Amino acid sequence: MSSATRTPRRLAPVLRESARVSPLELFFDLVFVLALTQCTQYMADDPSWEGVARAMLILTLLWWSWSGYVWLTGTVDPEEGAARLVIFAAMAAFLVVSLCVPEAFDDSALLFAVAYAVVRVAHLGLYALASRDDPQLRRSVAMLAMSSSVGIALLVGASFADGALQGALWVLAIVFDYGGPYFFGVEGWRIMPGHFAERFGLIVIVALGESIVAIGAGVEREVDAGVIVAAVLGTAVAAALWWLYFDVVALVAERRLAEAEPGREQNSIAQHSYAYLHLPMVAGIVLVALGMKKTLGQVDEPLKLVPAAALLGGAALYLLAHVAFRLRNVHTLNRQRLACAVLLLALIPLGKEVDALVALGGLTALLIALIAYEAVRFAAARARVRHQLMHEPQAD
Repeated sequence: MSSATRTPRRLAPVLRESARVSPLELFFDLVFVLALTQCTQYMADDPSWEGVARAMLILTLLWWSWSGYVWLTGTVDPEEGAARLVIFAAMAAFLVVSLCVPEAFDDSALLFAVAYAVVRVAHLGLYALASRDDPQLRRSVAMLAMSSSVGIALLVGASFADGALQGALWVLAIVFDYGGPYFFGVEGWRIMPGHFAERFGLIVIVALGESIVAIGAGVEREVDAGVIVAAVLGTAVAAALWWLYFDVVALVAERRLAEAEPGREQNSIAQHSYAYLHLPMVAGIVLVALGMKKTLGQVDEPLKLVPAAALLGGAALYLLAHVAFRLRNVHTLNRQRLACAVLLLALIPLGKEVDALVALGGLTALLIALIAYEAVRFAAARARVRHQLMHEPQAD
């Protein structure tokens, strides 16, 4: 009798008790680094509107699978029980998905879909085991399994199609994947606010790291004065994007999540502010990385329209996501970031007329000016927020 009861316990995942991000979670995130790199390279190899659209579809799909594991590891300890082995298997499948990115719409479309299905099945399987004693969580997992199954089936179907039909099936697959939790409700999910916010903050750093990698990967000539200036400006842009998120925004958002009522309210904030609105932030960073990669390859020549739109429009998308993020969390409009985003979009036509180095310099100047304005205009509030929140214990 005792051995019969112990066996399921050994096979079942262990529920999480600590809010600390584990080494295995950081290890898992490294696979997502390759996915981001592959999406940037996809656009670099095909710098057209179609290439950008396809890369963004791929990123959107992979983001959803990655964020699903953030929700999972807020419930299940990834380093205990069967979870560790399942996470390793999911990492291998995610790696295969990332390797298939260059041909995700062509020769590797079916392999991409099958490997993606393995990533999702591993995720749902662990959740199903963890929810056996929690009826509300079990219902949420069942609903997610339904919408995910439809999304996976559409993705498999898209592997046998091409052109507009293939793109439409991809869009439908994403709609079903993202729409399941939105329409079926979020009450049953469980998160640890501090852990949850930290994981998403870390992935922003990962994306910014990809923009730094793009600087090095974009150098296709002798390192001269132009390349050095472009590298310095590119680093300044990455630093500015980091500042805009981590200086105050991340701190306030984490506190808002921790103070929300556990259940529907807290999970809704987690879903909207992190699972949904962090996607355009990361997409904006990836687009900026493409623009910087192309800039380093031609510092003394104008960028073409798509790379110029990626450089300036990506930064605008990042800022617009911040505007929506603040509106969702504190219900106020960040007018200065909205104005800067609109200005960056308006400058795209000019961005393809001037040398790439000038366009990058203009972006750097605007972001630094925005940071300087906020630091001076809201100095007292910024100091108060940072002093209070940085010394608060992390919420569990």
